[in-house]
Formats: sequence, structure tokens, C-alpha cells
Amino acid sequence: MKFLDLAKVYIRSGSGGNGCVSFRREKYIEYGGPDGGDGGTGGSVWAEAVDGLNTLIDFRYQQHFFAGNGKPGRGQQRTGADGDDIVLRVPVGTEILDEDEETLIADMTEVGQRVLLAKGGNGGWGNLHFKSATNQAPRRANPGQDCVERTLWLRLKLIADVGLLGLPNAGKSTFLAATSNARPKIADYPFTTLHPNLGVVGIDGVEFVVADIPGLIEGASEGRGLGDLFLGHVERCAVLLHLVDGSSGTLIEDYHTIIGELEAYGGDLAEKPRVTVLNKIDTLDDEEREFLKSELEEACGEKVLLMSGVSGEGTDNVLRALRAQIDEDRLRRNAPEEEDDSWQP
Repeated sequence: MKFLDLAKVYIRSGSGGNGCVSFRREKYIEYGGPDGGDGGTGGSVWAEAVDGLNTLIDFRYQQHFFAGNGKPGRGQQRTGADGDDIVLRVPVGTEILDEDEETLIADMTEVGQRVLLAKGGNGGWGNLHFKSATNQAPRRANPGQDCVERTLWLRLKLIADVGLLGLPNAGKSTFLAATSNARPKIADYPFTTLHPNLGVVGIDGVEFVVADIPGLIEGASEGRGLGDLFLGHVERCAVLLHLVDGSSGTLIEDYHTIIGELEAYGGDLAEKPRVTVLNKIDTLDDEEREFLKSELEEACGEKVLLMSGVSGEGTDNVLRALRAQIDEDRLRRNAPEEEDDSWQP
């Protein structure tokens, strides 16, 4: 399934039905009077966050969503039928923006969350509503309320606990494949990852979600490479995992490139907690490991962990460091396996 994280949709609620002008006329009945019914209410347009979706690909093939109009009222005090509502089913983590792409209307962060996007028009009153002692035969009725038309943008930001950062070929996809059941594309050329991948990793009886995004290069904030199109997917993360390629000859420059792009992106992304890891240590001997680790610690001003995604060395230490940065309410604890003693020989 193709990944799509930005979609433009056109919505329209239903118009209200017109009120009816009608009078009671029955044979052998002396007294008549107004009996025009009200128009039905137009359908509304809703958005609902549902489980099981992780892309906006459905909105690539259908962009227009129109709710049903209310039916007009009829005689004998009959009210018109209401129009049918329409619901946009979106993945959890979807932001709904106005046409200017800046004004936030709703942020769908929980399964089952519903937001009203366009309210249906009210039905018009029939002439029965206008009967009074001084106007016993009113010949007027209200028209139904007009519909509401809007153009909206849907922007998906994946819900994850950990976001992976690094230059292309820093080993992000290898780390995700080694620690979870995710199977991202892995190859020895840049930009093998073209869209975000999610994986659930476990350590010490708890699980959390890791998001792998395409690698950043210098100038990504200005649109170079894949740009910063996917940095929004790590905005919701509790902690960032910054992987630095230990086999690169420009270790410190690589580190500052990523930090510079985070600062250029803006928001609170650069202020989020980070765990810095020197990756691909399987290509280094002990002396090189210690030297590069000390160089990187001096550059970032914090402790640096050593890891190799290929051999698995140091991955548990990295996962424990990430777990320590994640709030308890975001962690999912593994249920203990219950022994089945019902079987007997």
C-alpha cells in the first residue's frame, strides 16, 4: 500500500429542506387550518479517527464528500426526512487544517475521536408554525438553511514513541529490522527509505513504537533531497534516536548536519530529548571505538552509546536508554503468559 501523508479534500454538508404551505381539506369536516410540515435537517460531515489505518491513501482516489440534503416538509403535518451524514475515516495522528494549511481545526490523536467539520442546514418551518389567533391561515413557510462548503487539508503525523534520525545510510532501517518485526528496505545506497516505517520493539517486559524516516542531508530544510517532508512524523515522539555512522570519515560534520536541520525545521523538535549513538562499530577496532566515542561526546556534550545494528552489539543498551526517556503511560507492558493446567493425560 502506497504511503500518503498529505491530502486535500472538498466537503459539503446537506441543505435543509423547505417548509411546506398546506391546509387541511377534508370532506364533511367543517374546520380546516394550516398543516404544512417542517423541512428535514441536512446531513453533517464528520471526521473520525479509526484503528487499522496508517496512511491517507484512500483520499487520493476520492476527494469530494457531500452529505445528503434534507427533504421538504409535506401536508398533514409531515416533517421531511433528514439528510444522511457522511464520515471521513482517518488514521490516528491526522491533523485537519483549513484551506490556508496553517489553521488547525482538529488533531485526531485517539481512536474513536469524532469532530464535526460541516454542520447540516436546519429545515425550514412549515406554515403550521405561523398560525396565531390573528393569522389563522398563514400562507408563508421558511426555506431550508443553506449547506456549508469547505476545502480542507489532512496531514498525517504518525504516532510513535521514538523517532530515528540520521544521514542516509546511517543504519536506521537496519536498527529497526534488528529490534522489531518490521521489514524496511535495506541496501548499500542512499535514500533506500522513501517513506516512514513503524516498528514495535520490546525490552525488559515493555514495548514501544519506533518510527524510521528517510535520511536527512544538508539543506533538507530548503528542500534538498527528500527535504523535511517527513520530520513532522517525529514531532509526536517522546525521544529521538540520533544514529551517527561510525564508518564515516566526517563523523563530527555528520552530527552537526542533523542538529542544524532540526533547528532549521523549527518548533520544539530540536529541544526534544535525544539519545546519540555511534553506529556500525562492527567496522571499528577497540582503539577506534574509544577515540571516535570521545570525539563525538565532546561535540554533543552528552554520553554517547556504541551499537552495531548488523551484529546486534549494544542494541539492548540503546533500547534501555530510550525506555528511560519515555513516560510510563506511553509504554505497553507485555501480558505475562498464563500456564494452561487444564490438559491431563
